[in-house]
Amino acid sequence: MSLRTAVAAPFRQEGAREMGESAFVVALSLDRDWFSPDQAKRLVDVAASEGLVARDDGQLTAQFDPQEVQVPEEFVPDESILQERSTFERLLGALVEAGHEKQDAVAAVNGLQSDLGVTIETAAVLYAHRQGIDVREQAAAARAEL
Repeated sequence: MSLRTAVAAPFRQEGAREMGESAFVVALSLDRDWFSPDQAKRLVDVAASEGLVARDDGQLTAQFDPQEVQVPEEFVPDESILQERSTFERLLGALVEAGHEKQDAVAAVNGLQSDLGVTIETAAVLYAHRQGIDVREQAAAARAEL
């Protein structure tokens, strides 16, 4: 499952959109036993870089509504979510989370890239936007990468 699900779990547990970074780390490492404390801190870094949380003086604020994210009882995140994803990977993730088949989305983005002669990130931003997905942050990242 997604990074968003792993990030939402501690906030849902607290019933809040804001919590201390140390409480977040404890929730992921000791309460849920999903990660080591160092891995949980890494998750905070990745979540912040992807705009899922904002950091301010030891406090984390979810930049989405954690109560809207379902965390299945059997959910255990994969360690792969601790890696930062490229802009294209984040766009593809947004498409998949919106219900698009990954293979179909990749094919459509590749076709758009070929037709327009633009970067893969640009094509993915355009395709996701056409699908009604808010990709402002990823669009800014793709623009910065040019």
